[in-house]
Amino acid sequence: YSREIEEQSDINALMNAVLGVATDSGIMNPIDVKIRARPYDHFLMPEADQTFLHVTIFLLEGRTDAQKETLAVSLRSRLVELLSTVTSVSIDVRDMNPVAYKKRVLG
Repeated sequence: YSREIEEQSDINALMNAVLGVATDSGIMNPIDVKIRARPYDHFLMPEADQTFLHVTIFLLEGRTDAQKETLAVSLRSRLVELLSTVTSVSIDVRDMNPVAYKKRVLG
């Protein structure tokens, strides 16, 4: 997201909104959802005063295109409600290759 968003919104509240939509979708286990917010100070947009928020969702294979589209549309709608003055709100849902994805968790 463009750092200017921090002046108008609470980033933790936005992350909680993303979590809510993700878990309400029914296609993700809430314990598996991890959210990271990364502000950008330097970026180039067509006009100098534009702002953006982009969400990339990585899912293990197995969800249908319809499920992924519903998730993307729902999340975009919720974020637009919270960020009505942000110039660009985009969502990208991607499949992860389960053969190539490896994870280690202590616990």
